[in-house]
This record gives sequence, structure tokens and C-alpha cells, in this order.
Amino acid sequence: MQHPFIADKTFKDFNNVKQRLTKAEYENCIFERCNFADGDLANQNFMECKFIACNLSNTNLTNTIFKDCLFKESKMVGVKFSDCNSFLMSFTFENCILDFASFYQLKIKNTRFIASKLEGVDFTETDLSGCQFDRCDLKGAIFQHSLLERADFRTAFNYSLDPEINRIKKALFAAPEVVGLLQKYDIVIEQQ
Repeated sequence: MQHPFIADKTFKDFNNVKQRLTKAEYENCIFERCNFADGDLANQNFMECKFIACNLSNTNLTNTIFKDCLFKESKMVGVKFSDCNSFLMSFTFENCILDFASFYQLKIKNTRFIASKLEGVDFTETDLSGCQFDRCDLKGAIFQHSLLERADFRTAFNYSLDPEINRIKKALFAAPEVVGLLQKYDIVIEQQ
């Protein structure tokens, strides 16, 4: 079944509780102050769309496509991006809350996370090559067998990752937060 094609449309204050978003291919659309929390956006296609001040917490994204999408000032607690269709997947997150989201086993090279809260996010076996974590709080974020080559952590904070089980060649770090690479050793580092 072919889904309708919707382009260049703005959706403001849409509430998924009151009605469901039409299954469609959305291109260059803006979703502003929309509430999709605990909703169902499965099997949707979003290309070059912007989600501004939206709530997508715990939303079902099974087989959903996000291509060149921007999430700005949005809340996405517990979202399983790992359930999305990974074909052409690309997005940017700016001033977002992504706590406990999952990017498990995804290839999201060069993704930009800007001034966002990523507490407890699962990046296990994720390809984060060239990703930028600009002013991001990574408290409790899980990096296991992750590909972090050329990733930029210079302004990120509260991260803890093990260089022995993650590939970090040419990744960028800055003091004093770089001590997050040594946390597993339970050593004391004094500043002078």
C-alpha cells in the first residue's frame, strides 16, 4: 500500500493522544510543539523534517525512516532509535533530552549532538565515527564495543568510556573531562 506524500507542511500543537498522525511520507515538514509521547509513529518516513519543541518520549518508531532530520528543543526519553529503519538514517539533535534512548548497533556516523542531555543512552556497538558531542551531558551513557574514531568529546562532560573495549583512534578529548577514560581503574587524579 502506497502512503500519501506530504511536503512543505507545518504541523503545530498536534496531539497524538487526540488523533494519530496520517501514515505518510513527510518531506521538508515542520512539527512544532507536537506531542507524540507514548504514541505510534511506526512505518513513517520523515525526510528533511524539523521537530521543534516536540515530545516523542517512548514513541514507537519501528521501521520509521529519519533522513536529514533536525530535532531541536525536543524530549525523546526512552526512544528506541535502534528500532528505526537504518536506511539513509541521519539526524541532528540540538538542545534535546534523550535520556535512556537507544542507538544500539546503529551506524550514525557524523551525527551532531548539540547541548543535549544523553543520560543513560545506549550506544552499545554503535558506529559513532566523526560524531560531535558538543556541550552534551553523557552521564551514565553506555559505550561498549562502540566505534568512536574521530568523534569529538572536547566539550562533552560526565562521560565514562573504556578505551580497551571501544575504538577511539583520533577521537578528540579535552581536560579535565578526559579523566572519564580512566574511570574504570578507580584511581585518584589530583588537579594541581
